Amino acid sequence: MTRYLVFLLLLMAIPNASVRGGLAVDDSTPSPSAPAPDPTRSCEQVSFTRNLKYGESELNALDVATGGSDQTSSPRPVLLFVTGESFTGENSSPDAADPMQDAAMCFAARNGMIGVRMNYRLAPANPWPSGAQDVAAATSWVHQNIDLFGGSRDEIVAIGYSVGAFHVASLLGHPEFQDSDSSIAAAVLVSGIYHASADAGAAEKSYFGADASQYDARSAFPGILNIQTPLLLAWSAVDPPRLVAEGEKLKQLLCNSATHCPHTTVLRDRANLASVFGLDPSGGSLAQPTLELVREIEARGLP
Repeated sequence: MTRYLVFLLLLMAIPNASVRGGLAVDDSTPSPSAPAPDPTRSCEQVSFTRNLKYGESELNALDVATGGSDQTSSPRPVLLFVTGESFTGENSSPDAADPMQDAAMCFAARNGMIGVRMNYRLAPANPWPSGAQDVAAATSWVHQNIDLFGGSRDEIVAIGYSVGAFHVASLLGHPEFQDSDSSIAAAVLVSGIYHASADAGAAEKSYFGADASQYDARSAFPGILNIQTPLLLAWSAVDPPRLVAEGEKLKQLLCNSATHCPHTTVLRDRANLASVFGLDPSGGSLAQPTLELVREIEARGLP
């Protein structure tokens, strides 16, 4: 039944849907300001299907972007965006579009992929491990339904941004939260924290709990050091010191582990999700490294 409902919603998708709002920025992780991209221009020929339910909560909803100028007949790779600047927040309408996140989804659609953006539950009403569980549930939805949009369930790349990076890393590091159909082909982790800190702010403690003795077990370590999933690790030169240190520490531990060193990119800017995927030929964005990661995944399926 779910697949038929999704198919009906797909038929109702409207191109160039109107967008409003902006990223909610946590005061503890400020980002520099930058000119906002024009969502109308970046999303030409892209269609959105909004507010598809993947779980029981009102916030368990996702959007799908398809189309673009570079379409193929074969199943296309999927970029699953998991974003957020804080672990906490009030419940909000899950179908409120964000122009910066839409622009990132349109990056996927314009480059022959499917863009998916998921909402997830927030603390204090939904503490650890709700974020990782929601990423698993959304990934399962993609496995079961993305063929209706021309996507490939075997080529899902989860892109965790800020707090979303922790939720993706936490899912990778905790097999107990994974479902049989929640596997991903690769992950991109952008400016995240990967280990809870006893001296963290109230928002972080609201998610991880008041008992600091549980923080080691509730972090992405050490499980993420044992995975074989290809990783692209990124942070910005203008990120707060803690985020830079978290990225450098994760890279060091992965490179010294028995698995593999991640691909690494230092971003020139991280004003918002759209700026991270700015097409800058001189470097400093995630656009080219992400496309290279997708090509690496596609090459695995070649004879």
